[in-house]
Amino acid sequence: MAELEPIKILVVDDDREQRDAVCAMVAMKGYLAEQAEHGEEALEKLGSTAFNAIVTDLFMPILDGAQLLRTLLERGDLTPAIVLTGFGDISHAVSIVHDLGAFWFLEKPVQPPILHALLERAVRHESLAREAAMLQRQAGYHGALLDMVGESQAMQQVFALIQRVASSTASVLISGESGTGKELAARAIHRLSPRAGGPFVAINCAALPEHLIESELFGHERGAFTGALARRIGCFEQAHRGTLFLDEITEMPVGTQAKLLRVLQDGKIRRLGGSSETLVDVRIVAATNRQPEKAVQEKRLREDLYYRLNVFQIVMPPLRYRKEDLISLVDALIKDMNDKHDCKVEGISNDVLARFMLHSWPGNVRELRNALERMVIGAGSGMLQLQQLPPTLGVPQMHLPAPEPPPSSVFQFREGATLDEVERAYIQFTLNQIGNNKRRAAKILGIGERTLHSRVAD
Repeated sequence: MAELEPIKILVVDDDREQRDAVCAMVAMKGYLAEQAEHGEEALEKLGSTAFNAIVTDLFMPILDGAQLLRTLLERGDLTPAIVLTGFGDISHAVSIVHDLGAFWFLEKPVQPPILHALLERAVRHESLAREAAMLQRQAGYHGALLDMVGESQAMQQVFALIQRVASSTASVLISGESGTGKELAARAIHRLSPRAGGPFVAINCAALPEHLIESELFGHERGAFTGALARRIGCFEQAHRGTLFLDEITEMPVGTQAKLLRVLQDGKIRRLGGSSETLVDVRIVAATNRQPEKAVQEKRLREDLYYRLNVFQIVMPPLRYRKEDLISLVDALIKDMNDKHDCKVEGISNDVLARFMLHSWPGNVRELRNALERMVIGAGSGMLQLQQLPPTLGVPQMHLPAPEPPPSSVFQFREGATLDEVERAYIQFTLNQIGNNKRRAAKILGIGERTLHSRVAD
């Protein structure tokens, strides 16, 4: 059996006596401690050795604690750091925790039980961040990213953007039609980020009345308004050291948007009816089913908030533009439905798949999930057949703005065509529908790939 890697802590302090004392406390916890006299020596050690956490003094010659953390932040080194600070320097330490991503601060003289508790949390945080980074490298395999499925070029681009932005601290704005998987994308960003061990809190800004949304976001004190019988912690405090997902951000009242902007700028919230401010460390991921730029023009979204949120934008493609993903989506959803409802459905028939390919899916993946759930419950086992399709599937949704369909969305052939010509036309129609993916087309049509190649080539 392979031995577990020892937990290594780097202690950085120019005071030899203080450094030795902290190293002794680290050893009491059962961790290995290495020493560095200043920030430059610490950077050298960090360049050659992987540490689980750093304990660093704030004020040191050559390179102080703040400069050390700033350099690590610029390098993308996410090793959690505990900042030691003397009496009277706490406000400076708090700003470093907030601005430079330090894990926590600890006032001198250091108390072993407190240091041990913080080290335990920091080591756990580092372990989760490392696992998330490994998952990020492994999760980009063809066709899936965590709970998201898609082999199409459009979804592969989305996966690449999610993986690129996850490790940063940037705010993200996700746009796309209802049912395209915006919350799944937000959760993927969280799970692949160094904040994966923290909370993921979601709030739907459109589902809350205007008089309650500020209480939901910022919390309230007892007696802040009629019915406030006890203190309530808001979503920002709940999401501390994690991710807050603001769904349908363009439906948030404009007045509340101004208060949200201030929180994003200052990193502090004040509960309704409160007199003091609370520091919060939260990453914001927002989403909207409107075009963000149009929402700004229509005064639904404050322009300054838009620029604050739109550091990184991800656009989720509608299902009608990535129908080549239908097979993998169906397989994943049926597996989920089988587990959820204790069913044994094996898949869908080619006839059902052909109907799915012809449907415009105005409700996107959510509509597909609902349709399959109804079919799986109704069938219980075996292959899903045409007679189990929901009666409305395939019926045009007249109330929805219909996007201009691609030229191949209707199967056509010339009058008087031979059977061979009709067959070739239908094969080409199927290929056009699914991005020329011959393997998928062969599966849909129920023929071998060689047969498909030969008939298209004729």
